[in-house]
Amino acid sequence: MLSSQRVRLANLSPKISSLGAAGARLKHTLPDLPYDYNALEPVISNEIMQIHHQKHHQTYVDNLNATEEKLAAAVAENNLSQVIALQPALKFNGGGHINHSIFWEILSPNGGGTPTGDLLELIKKDFGSFDNMKEELTQASVGIQGSGWGWLGYSKNGRLKIVTCANQDPLQPTTGYFPLFGIDVWEHAYYLQYKNVRPDYVKAIFQVANWEKVGERLANAR
Repeated sequence: MLSSQRVRLANLSPKISSLGAAGARLKHTLPDLPYDYNALEPVISNEIMQIHHQKHHQTYVDNLNATEEKLAAAVAENNLSQVIALQPALKFNGGGHINHSIFWEILSPNGGGTPTGDLLELIKKDFGSFDNMKEELTQASVGIQGSGWGWLGYSKNGRLKIVTCANQDPLQPTTGYFPLFGIDVWEHAYYLQYKNVRPDYVKAIFQVANWEKVGERLANAR
């Protein structure tokens, strides 16, 4: 049993060693918001934005750094069992950091309206119209059981698709789709303002959608 474990660790060692080294070298930090906490009112309140950013996102960052430190130690000790045991925490907190870092950028106090350019043309091609895409993304996001994210994703074959992810699962590693626009439907994202009426929050968030940034993300994905 120990012999087979050593073989598996030897096969994994180049990957996990580089991951552990990266965790030891780098510390993730909470990104600054590109606007003030009250800038998205009345769609998202000042209080929600402060708690969401300073408390929830900061917790994902702190836990991600702590998990990577433990991972580096496990790699250094050739402890394969611990390396495997740390993967759920790495995925959850790493996903939380990735998802929220995208979320802040794709919202704007000057947002709303309709996409333009290549983004709009691709939306029309794959959904028929912008309104159809909004409706499909709204229904998918509202329909998530428990906590998660609704995403407009871009695939390697050049198509757009509405995809949902549970909890903090990051879209691209989980589904292969590049995240363009996402809606956080964890209760901490809306409950203080919208209570249990998730549909109102999801519909309102399109009023602050930063379609210019989403268009930039599409260009980068291509």
